[in-house]
Amino acid sequence: MDHVISGVAKFQEEVYPNKKATFQKLANGQNPEVLFITCSDSRIDPNLVTQTGPGELFICRNAGNVVPPHSNQTGGMTASIEFAVAALGVSHIVICGHTDCGAMKGALKPEALEGLPHVKEWLGHCRCATEVVKERRGKVDHENLEEVTQENVVQQLQHLRTHPAVAAKIATGQVKLHGWVYNIGSGDVLCYDESKKTFERMSEAYAEQKLTSK
Repeated sequence: MDHVISGVAKFQEEVYPNKKATFQKLANGQNPEVLFITCSDSRIDPNLVTQTGPGELFICRNAGNVVPPHSNQTGGMTASIEFAVAALGVSHIVICGHTDCGAMKGALKPEALEGLPHVKEWLGHCRCATEVVKERRGKVDHENLEEVTQENVVQQLQHLRTHPAVAAKIATGQVKLHGWVYNIGSGDVLCYDESKKTFERMSEAYAEQKLTSK
């Protein structure tokens, strides 16, 4: 904890003064372009991976980068998505999974989560991913972790489309969806290509094409 406290001191003494104008502008409001939904895993730093600064990403994090399907029961993710889309007017939504995801390991072996009832229930939102991979392969276990991780991103994108605020903006071309998987070990980011139903490594040209398409 000492390094966390000393980090705050360094921010106040060195970082903030150099970006004072930016922070003072942000003090009066935010205007992010991107809603970034990712895992709570401590190894994922959205601003570092995307090289963005304060005010550029509206970030939502939870175990497994889950988006529960829309329902009349209000939850933190539902409210945050609605606020980002309907109030802040984000124009892009990214769902970003990652390699070696503990949530995906849990989804693959739910019986091991008996001592974590809330985690087990939450990861029920990932069951569709494991079932899809099981249907494809005839089985699903730890060897399928990479495929389940990718399929979970695809299925959470489907869940996202059930949210009325998102559906309305997609229908009018005001919001674009992106599915990513971040490789912690290599630094690569794989992007979902819906037309091909595959994940492809992000390159500058690929990213530009995705942003300008549709």
